[in-house]
Amino acid sequence: MAIKSPNPRWLNPREMKAWRSYIIASRRLLEALDSDLVGHDLSMADYEVLAQLSDAPNRRMRMSELAEVAMLSKSRLSHRMKVMEKAGWVRRELCSEDKRGSWATMTDKGFKAIAAAAPCHVDSVRKRFLDQISIKEQAELAGIFSHLTEELREQYKTEN
Repeated sequence: MAIKSPNPRWLNPREMKAWRSYIIASRRLLEALDSDLVGHDLSMADYEVLAQLSDAPNRRMRMSELAEVAMLSKSRLSHRMKVMEKAGWVRRELCSEDKRGSWATMTDKGFKAIAAAAPCHVDSVRKRFLDQISIKEQAELAGIFSHLTEELREQYKTEN
């Protein structure tokens, strides 16, 4: 649901600089991280799905839960799953408990793919993000974005 206001609170120059700096930096960072995974035939979306599955018990999660933690719409996750199934990294299994949902399960091939890509990805994250900011800034960003994540979750619950 879009937020509509008859009298928008326009951004002042400080707010505009903060907002645009965030948007530009986040897009460039994600683009660079995505580019660094090309040699592993993975996109950032693939990597995130595989990372979530690799941390899950038995390397499997309900599709709905995976979509939420990977920050993908259900349709986008379904599309990614088709690509990843074709690559042999994951498989979908019907949920015997309720017959409506399904499980996303990482295969051994998928685990090998993320294990091979992880060192490159971690090096990229360090080089492109963590090494560019101080330990204090890292802590500040973690606090800021944890707060924003919780606020956005609450707003989403309220709006839907």
